[in-house]
Amino acid sequence: MTASDNAPAGAVPPAPAPGDTPRWIRAVLTYLLRNPFSAMLAVVVLAAGFVTGTFLGRFPQEFAASVSTTIEDGDWWTPLTALLFGDSVIGGVLAIALILTAGAYAERKLGSVRAAWTFFLTGILAMVIGLSAQGLLVSWGSQWGLLASYDAVADPTIGTVGMLMAASSMAPALWQRRIRVIGFTLLVMFALYAADSDSVFRLISGVLGLLLGLLLARGTVRATWHRSSHREVRTLVAAIVAATGLGPFIVLISGAWYAPLGLVVSGFSPIEAESMPATCVQDFTADCVRQADAILNSGPGPFLVSLVPLVLTLLAAWGLRTGRRAAWIMALVVNAVIALLTAVSVGINDLLDDKIRGALLIEDGIAMILAVLVPIGVIALLLFTRRHFRVAAPRAAVRRFTLTVVGAFVVFAGIYLVIGLIDGDNYLDGQPSLGELLADLVRPFVSSGLLPAIADAGIPVDGAALFVYQWVGVPFWIVFIFAAVRLFRATQVDRHVIEEARFRALLREGGGGTLGFMGTWAGNSYWFTADGEGAVAYRVIRKVALTMSDPVCAEGREQETIEAFIAYCEAQGWSACFYSFHERFLPVFQSFGWQHMSVGEETVIDLAGFELTGKAWQKVRQPLNRGEREGITTLWSTWHDLPTRYSREITAVSEEWVANKKLPEMGFTLGGMEELKDPDVGIFLAINKDDKIEATTSWLPSWTDGRITGWTIDFMRRGDGSMPGIMEFVIASAALRMKEQGVQVLSLSGAPLATKPGEEPAEPGIMDRLLGWLGEMLEPAYGFTSLFRFKSKFNPRYETIYMAYADPAQLANIGMAIGSAYLPETTPKEYLALVQTITNRGSDR
Repeated sequence: MTASDNAPAGAVPPAPAPGDTPRWIRAVLTYLLRNPFSAMLAVVVLAAGFVTGTFLGRFPQEFAASVSTTIEDGDWWTPLTALLFGDSVIGGVLAIALILTAGAYAERKLGSVRAAWTFFLTGILAMVIGLSAQGLLVSWGSQWGLLASYDAVADPTIGTVGMLMAASSMAPALWQRRIRVIGFTLLVMFALYAADSDSVFRLISGVLGLLLGLLLARGTVRATWHRSSHREVRTLVAAIVAATGLGPFIVLISGAWYAPLGLVVSGFSPIEAESMPATCVQDFTADCVRQADAILNSGPGPFLVSLVPLVLTLLAAWGLRTGRRAAWIMALVVNAVIALLTAVSVGINDLLDDKIRGALLIEDGIAMILAVLVPIGVIALLLFTRRHFRVAAPRAAVRRFTLTVVGAFVVFAGIYLVIGLIDGDNYLDGQPSLGELLADLVRPFVSSGLLPAIADAGIPVDGAALFVYQWVGVPFWIVFIFAAVRLFRATQVDRHVIEEARFRALLREGGGGTLGFMGTWAGNSYWFTADGEGAVAYRVIRKVALTMSDPVCAEGREQETIEAFIAYCEAQGWSACFYSFHERFLPVFQSFGWQHMSVGEETVIDLAGFELTGKAWQKVRQPLNRGEREGITTLWSTWHDLPTRYSREITAVSEEWVANKKLPEMGFTLGGMEELKDPDVGIFLAINKDDKIEATTSWLPSWTDGRITGWTIDFMRRGDGSMPGIMEFVIASAALRMKEQGVQVLSLSGAPLATKPGEEPAEPGIMDRLLGWLGEMLEPAYGFTSLFRFKSKFNPRYETIYMAYADPAQLANIGMAIGSAYLPETTPKEYLALVQTITNRGSDR
């Protein structure tokens, strides 16, 4: 029933509240209000695509920028009009996508007015400078200039790139680095490998935007460079390595064989093979060499092998992102091999010969040098950043990789040699010897574009010999790639008994807070400070080092302990996320510039003045009195000291509870039966007159100087037919008992995804909204909010528990890691039950 259902007859219905507007409409309106220029520009590009005909298969030369139209014909307006439509359907769609994402981000940083004139200024200037350079190269007789002068440019991304690079000066340090390093790497790669005018103009626009951004940012507060050095360096290096690996793909897609680095990919182009002339047996001429190359390298097999260096580069980049030493070695070796073989294949030694060098065009010489300098530059980068890639695979994984690769090579090379000896009749000059086959053994496994031309006639031209030559490298590299993936994923996060004992010893000295004992639970690993006096319990999920409770350290050593743990995580290739810590540690993360947010509320009772008197305690006092009248007694024990009949009954009740719920049990900060059995955990039972357990609770200890000064409730179960208010009875009885024993604090633990009434975030962020929504959705199944309200009966004080993280870009990964921590081993059936419970309960509201 809505509010209007209760309105008097004849009353005018109230206007729909803002919250009644569909969410997607609100999102669109918010986007338009925040990014008016980007939205308008996208509409213009879309409309211009139809008006000019580029979305319909036509191309209006008179509106495009080129040497002929802009310079020779004097159409001065073309650098402006060329920014307003794409040269094709694909070009226009990609431009609109970039405008609505990167362009919108730039607009929010620059402001709409500055974004607009930055877009046009950088875009027009880039085209003017680029076209002028092309005209100058044409007048000098340059081959590059002549080829580029035929390009007619229509590309809104030229101005978008300039706008984004200008906005990078206003971005936080983390994104400033990413935009500039990754952005310019891609721009340079496109300029070298595609070399079309669009790519060159985008690079010029990016440089102009960077310079303009530095001017616009003068006098503003510059972003400080926060921690996360290891992970950030790894991300950037991986992006650069991946970009260089993608370079040859750019040539393959664009067909820009005339580009400065197009010749590196010459071996990837499709080859038409014809029959080998018989005269080649006696005279192996240059035509015979070309035809032999065509025969050996035609078909899908050699083409797939030719892509291996590119695939290995991308694979290495994937491993570099997580700091893998094996990936660093692979990237180093692949680029070293590419540099060496490229130098041989492009004839770099020709530059050392005066006669040959004099006959070469300037462009050819530059291309030869660049082709070798690109992998050498990557090698230099890898060597310079080598300390950031120290995550070593387990020795067993290294041995497995080595045996797999060596074994595969022996098998496939053996097949090649055997077939070569058996099928010798299909070789051009007859049966080859074993020595001749061994001399050419590397060819079937290496891209032909990275090898010098064949020097003799001992090559297969037909039959099984040719088939094996063309295909034997493909299965070998497939095995190699799968073995490398396993190697990069191999890791070990061990939980040793000795480390756990050290952690417990620190807890007994007084560290960890009221939730610190959760760090001893299964699934956690331990990190210790150099002096052994501080520790952090954590678990690694999806490359996120998720901590549990407060770091264990002495007063005043919070910052150095946290900093050292962050450095350790970075060295391992993990993102640190501190979860469920108290306010005492919050200033440390604020000083780092980290993001933080509330993830729950802990309810705490100070036992020094604890009394069940007054009206405020009436809802607790009544169940306590009723329990005493009904003869319910209590028992404090540990699992190992419990009478067998009670431990069996607790197990049966718990299993029945789980079976009836049919829902996945949550873990992480919520303990279960296994945690109940720890010898340090207290168990408090309510037992009725029939010697049956009415309710079971478990309590986690916290110490000060070796003495227990606090207990935190964890496990709570009640039997069917138990007395109403039995949990109030148990907790109140436990509090009175603990007070008598001199315990200072009783904690009713944290309530995940709960917030104190009236303390919603003023401007909730993405993660706030996500966890709020998650709490709402899980409430029908797990009752977090109901549990929080139940705890409020005990008039506690509230202590907010927080989560802190460095990089907002990792939020999705952190969210999934937290979800996996709470529901670590959930089956599809349990997920289905959870969804049904949420849906059914939600529909009953």
